[in-house]
Amino acid sequence: MTSITTLRRALAILCCLAVFAALALALAVSCGSSGCGLAVDQVYLSLRLPRALTAFVVGGLLALAGALMQVLLRNPLADPYVLGLSGGSAAGALSALLVASRFGFMGDAAAALGAAVGAGLAVLLLFGLARQALRRLPDVGQHSGHRLILTGVMIAAGFGAIVTLVLTLAPDGELRGMLFWLMGDLEDGRLLLPAAVLLLLILIWSIFNARQLNLLARGEGFAQLLGVPVLRLRLLTLCAASLATAAAVTVAGTIGFIGLVVPHAIRLLVGNDQRILLPASVLTGGAALALADLAARTAVAPTQLPVGVITALVGVPVFLWLLARSRS
Repeated sequence: MTSITTLRRALAILCCLAVFAALALALAVSCGSSGCGLAVDQVYLSLRLPRALTAFVVGGLLALAGALMQVLLRNPLADPYVLGLSGGSAAGALSALLVASRFGFMGDAAAALGAAVGAGLAVLLLFGLARQALRRLPDVGQHSGHRLILTGVMIAAGFGAIVTLVLTLAPDGELRGMLFWLMGDLEDGRLLLPAAVLLLLILIWSIFNARQLNLLARGEGFAQLLGVPVLRLRLLTLCAASLATAAAVTVAGTIGFIGLVVPHAIRLLVGNDQRILLPASVLTGGAALALADLAARTAVAPTQLPVGVITALVGVPVFLWLLARSRS
């Protein structure tokens, strides 16, 4: 009876979040700088709908990556930026764009390749610098998460310096576009389909391994005693979060606080069961970024703000409130 009640509660929560996500998408499509309306127009279908879907996919990727990072580190304050994954993707993408502008390569393809290479380099650096923390036995690895966080902070600082260097060397005509992209830009939806496919694949993998992730969240020693391959699961989780972050950065630049606030808020609502938390984070993260992008398009219309500015302005007070609520 208890399992049936839990299943019904989970389905009810996911259905409510799906309705919320659908309403957020409908609002993002129907409203813009020219006002709100439900008339079907070619402009809505060719501009607003792809942009709203791009925001939903990117928000889902960031929230899913954040949820996986928080399980991996057993720290509700972790997010895709903590381990330097986002910084590596941004540095790789901007470096590739700078090279592409100099030699006339395809910008989108170069940015995607650069973001993937940057994220991969960040993961390799993390594995190399913190391999002892990743491989440490559970009974002596109580502080491995702290070691990973500190290593990631240093990696992120290094990639931040590379981003600053690239912006310094960028031509004046491309500098504004790079800065706008760096703060979050959902204008280009040409990579929407591959990003959506990747989101679906990572979500399926996460749900399939949700039971093992639940055990890992309770402690590495506890998970290993129950037969969970802890090292392999940690490595795969980090790779999945890295791919999700790289895809999100490639499509929309660096957007903060979605991967931090959304999983933390959902955890306070539904608990720490990854079978519910992971899909709920995807739905909520997608809806939150779609609404943030709507605010970015309409707040000071016709001027368009970077969506990362909106997520930061909203995310900081919301996270402080959530942190105070969780402590109390």
